[in-house]
Amino acid sequence: MLAKNAVCNNVLNLCIEAFSDLKSLSTRLISAFEATDATPEKINYAKTFNRKIQGKIVSTAQTSTDPNGPAPITISQQFYGQLIQNFAGLISVLESESSYNPNEIDLKILTLKAKLADLISKNLTVSIAYASVSNAIIARDKILYNTNSGLVDIANEVKEHIKSIFGATSPEFAQVKDIEFRKSTMIQGLHLENPSLQKENFLLRKEISLLQKDLFK
Repeated sequence: MLAKNAVCNNVLNLCIEAFSDLKSLSTRLISAFEATDATPEKINYAKTFNRKIQGKIVSTAQTSTDPNGPAPITISQQFYGQLIQNFAGLISVLESESSYNPNEIDLKILTLKAKLADLISKNLTVSIAYASVSNAIIARDKILYNTNSGLVDIANEVKEHIKSIFGATSPEFAQVKDIEFRKSTMIQGLHLENPSLQKENFLLRKEISLLQKDLFK
């Protein structure tokens, strides 16, 4: 599970890096678009997508006290899908204007589509990696905390068995009575988290399919 967590951290960092220049890139695209023969209405439409991309993103992290748990996913991560949609919308507006033909390579439509594809790929990779770590935690928790068959319940039963055989004041029971086996208070949260991740993966795959049909047809 530590290896999966390391992978999750790595792909998350790559995703954050890929999205880091999106605001500045969007601003440059608007400036380039304003220099074309596009109508004021079309320019305003492009600016609508830019405003959404520039929107304030909350950076509060959803932390876990489990050292082996998945890497913290910030609230801003939930908006990456929206950033992708708005960036795709901006590209679509730019592409619809025949006079948009900037000299800068990074502002050209083909480059922007490649950038979009990279953002989609990295965002999906983070979602998959996080789900993988979360599933590993669930599997571990079943081994540790399942009712009756989990190691915590078995260990507590062994303690009671020693107590019943040797007595509460026996030296045998004294060796184990102070050893505590407790169920984690995070179990419910982890178990509830996985279905939402599966739903998010499904919606993201659907979103990718629609964007690819629209942008790469």
